[in-house]
Amino acid sequence: MKTCAIHWFRKGLRLHDNPALQAACKVADDVKPVFILDPWFANNANVGVNRWRFLLQTLQNLDENLKKINSRLYIIKGKPADVFPKLFKNWGVSHLTFEEDIEPYALTRDSAIKKLAEEHNVKVTSCVSHTLFDPQRIISKNGGKAPLTYQRLQTVLSSLGSPPKPVDSPSECKTKTESDHDKKYGVPSLEDLGKSEKECGPLLFPGGETEALRRLESMMGKKNWVCTFEKPKTAPNSLEPSTTVLSPYLKFGCLSPRMFYYKLQEVYNKAKHTSPPVSLLGQLLWREFYYCVAVDTPNFDKMEGNPVCKQIPWDTNESYLKAWKEGRTGYPFIDAVMTQLRQEGWIHHLARHSVACFLTRGDLWINWEEGMKVFEEYLLDADWSLNAGNWMWLSASAFFHQYFRVYSPIEFGKKTDKDGDYIRKYVPQLSKYPTAYIYEPWKAPLKVQEKAGCIVGKDYPKPIVEHDKIRKKNIERMAQAYNASKTEGGAGAKRKSDSSSSQKKKKAKVK
Repeated sequence: MKTCAIHWFRKGLRLHDNPALQAACKVADDVKPVFILDPWFANNANVGVNRWRFLLQTLQNLDENLKKINSRLYIIKGKPADVFPKLFKNWGVSHLTFEEDIEPYALTRDSAIKKLAEEHNVKVTSCVSHTLFDPQRIISKNGGKAPLTYQRLQTVLSSLGSPPKPVDSPSECKTKTESDHDKKYGVPSLEDLGKSEKECGPLLFPGGETEALRRLESMMGKKNWVCTFEKPKTAPNSLEPSTTVLSPYLKFGCLSPRMFYYKLQEVYNKAKHTSPPVSLLGQLLWREFYYCVAVDTPNFDKMEGNPVCKQIPWDTNESYLKAWKEGRTGYPFIDAVMTQLRQEGWIHHLARHSVACFLTRGDLWINWEEGMKVFEEYLLDADWSLNAGNWMWLSASAFFHQYFRVYSPIEFGKKTDKDGDYIRKYVPQLSKYPTAYIYEPWKAPLKVQEKAGCIVGKDYPKPIVEHDKIRKKNIERMAQAYNASKTEGGAGAKRKSDSSSSQKKKKAKVK
């Protein structure tokens, strides 16, 4: 009897190391690889046009790669709960496979689809392949709760051994298609989705598994660079990325983290190398850390009702938030970072640190949730778990508690770009400023400003706040919030003591 299976692509948009796709190919004579354009994401997720372009390029590449193994991708619009009963019936489906997802909407959605599948006598197979390990296994090994420090995660992982090895791509995935497949199920254009190509920034990082694997091989070919890599020593404001820029490919699952892990091991096994948390492996483990905490923490992407998050009385200031988002704070380094983010969809990890600190505890005293939403819109690699976790870290709301360590919006950028070339590129109105004033243009004499063709307060904004003064004030406010948390037994008081030993070694490189 002929059998039909659906493999449901969500994340995991690749053929390599896709055990759920492998399972479908093994059990069925006809495999239908499906990607559903779920209106929930368009209505609820804040997705900018650059990320839409990346997704559509990824889907196009996935379809091209499926063709090579006698298959095709089916793009279907609609709510999964509405789509699947029709597909189960029309295609005579006996099996449904997919990669597991830990995000709140995904958990609710997948639970509903599993019930629908049961009602239609469809067997469901779900596999873990978006992380190195099953987060639930780590939580179980840690006594039923997520490890709340990086060191604790490492301890747990050391008892688990190496992650599962990546599985090979299917050699064949037979799919029966119709002559009008492209018309019915083809990958849409941006215009089909109501977006405009003209709104996109430069195409620096094309989407898709093919580009992900090419980029991985290119990076792993730099063996000395891989072995000596230390994240804090890379430049947040170099004109060419000083890190791998594999994060968008990991976010969409164009690249398997397990593939990345074992390619790293091949390089590490042949030479002395750096270690976590600063090494390339360390970056993969940070990803694992946030996924684990996220799956085990209610309201992980919010302050209220989040048991790991400090409850801090942030201000609401729409004009400050808008200026920060649009790169109009009057601090050239901050504005350059935000402009690169908006235009290109990617910024260096330490650049993210700087602008996050500036928006929250450093200068503008605005809730980290607001910054998280902006990053969610603009970043190609916007990942629910990592985005929320890193914003809590940088606002000193969770995980990191040395709130008195504040990034300078002036001095931090100078460390790796003293001439201000990065600023000249992304804040072009300041391009003719002398190096002495490129980070602090308001200090330039009027004649210098006139010669540079940019008057501060007219052609470029004055600083939105005075950093040295507001920094001291905000450190006091953080101290008060921490003391209130201790007194009230508020969220995070115990978390601080749990994680204090880990902070001296950690991320923030400050003024």
